Amino acid sequence: MRIVRFSYKGQEGWGIYQQDKIKTLCRTIDFKKVKLLAPATPSKIVLVGLNYRDHARELRMPIPKEPIIFLKPATSIIGPDDKIIYPKGIKRLDYEGELALVIKKQGRNIAESRAGEYILGYTCLNDVTARDIQKKDGQWTRAKSFDTFCPIGPWIETELKADNLKIKTCLNDKVRQDSSTANFIFTIPRLVAFISRVMTLLPGDIISSGTPAGVGPMHPEDIIEVVIEGIGSLKNRVIP
Repeated sequence: MRIVRFSYKGQEGWGIYQQDKIKTLCRTIDFKKVKLLAPATPSKIVLVGLNYRDHARELRMPIPKEPIIFLKPATSIIGPDDKIIYPKGIKRLDYEGELALVIKKQGRNIAESRAGEYILGYTCLNDVTARDIQKKDGQWTRAKSFDTFCPIGPWIETELKADNLKIKTCLNDKVRQDSSTANFIFTIPRLVAFISRVMTLLPGDIISSGTPAGVGPMHPEDIIEVVIEGIGSLKNRVIP
């Protein structure tokens, strides 16, 4: 099942995408007539650094012993086809294609064996990063928190196993990242359990599972697309 959040005739709603239609409780709408919005409205976005073995090799960094987590604010979220703003003064803006999950119900101290009970489904995410700011600051908050720095979508896919999915990122139709979630260092259940020991997870919260090898820069007018097997694609254009 694909859960969508959309805008139609000036109103926002939630529905199910099926056979080029959006089905809601009250009506069925032609998919071509709606604008897809970010498919979650979280209290927080928790992301994981260095969770692909190929990315660790690329950076010549040791495999971490436990997940490295950080946050993006909800104000950084945009949806499919929305514009990524390249901020003034930033010298390098990078893409990072990722598989993200959306939390279904409140949880704290979740056991790995029960993590699936708390996952509504999966979507695509682009962890846009001002790389020069990241290096300058020595930590990640400012570099990853600008408005528009968290594209997600196109929908939440609820029927998916996340342990062996192909993931690609294309810049202007050229493949830049090409990997599989089989390269995870920490599995999805491990991430959910680990993060829930730190903070209470609320319905709609997003956990993003890290990016594979091949991260790189974007420039104004570039089109960046994250494609994940079983979900679909998330496409955004960069603008000044």
